[in-house]
Amino acid sequence: MSGRDRSSALKERLAYEAARIMIEQGLSDFDRARRKAAERTGILDRRNWPSNEAVHEAVVTQRRLFLNSSQTRATRDLRTQAIEAMRVFDAFSPRLVGAVLAGTADPQMGVELFLFADRPEDVLFALMEQQIPWQEGERTFRYPGGSRCAHPVFRFMAGDIPFELAILPWRAQRHPPLDPITERPQRGATREEVIRMLDEPDSAYRFEIGK
Repeated sequence: MSGRDRSSALKERLAYEAARIMIEQGLSDFDRARRKAAERTGILDRRNWPSNEAVHEAVVTQRRLFLNSSQTRATRDLRTQAIEAMRVFDAFSPRLVGAVLAGTADPQMGVELFLFADRPEDVLFALMEQQIPWQEGERTFRYPGGSRCAHPVFRFMAGDIPFELAILPWRAQRHPPLDPITERPQRGATREEVIRMLDEPDSAYRFEIGK
């Protein structure tokens, strides 16, 4: 086996193990899962570590193989919850992003939405109007060209489902932040697109990475 083939085989093995750890332990941190997988397998040379996208693809594959019916139900339930929240925040052109869009989430991971508003307090007023208790935070997103920008986020619970609303400026619709997994612009899905996905559980991942 050539050096390139051996490295490819090690990456595939580590991606599979990291995906298994993420599913078993409910992890969302790719680097933490990768480090744990490296410790288990003894693949310590980072040159043989898979990318986030490769691990994500392994997660999708394993969920389809081993959690098919339960994962489909969970994905459908979470997308249904997302649609309702997107209806509530329709004035902010919501976009579904993250694991629920990709079809790899579970209820503990929750739902991630992008909302667009030049004044974050406008979203706060909407939360208050709906009498939704929230927690305020901040997330840093990376944009094309290497720039980084911190944006406010509001988190709340809808029943047992955690929601995270990232508030981006309106201009980010045309120039969205990069997906941390694929390194491509994270455009997300509109409410109408999510509604269409309810009967197409395998379509989201292709949509998310622009295939």
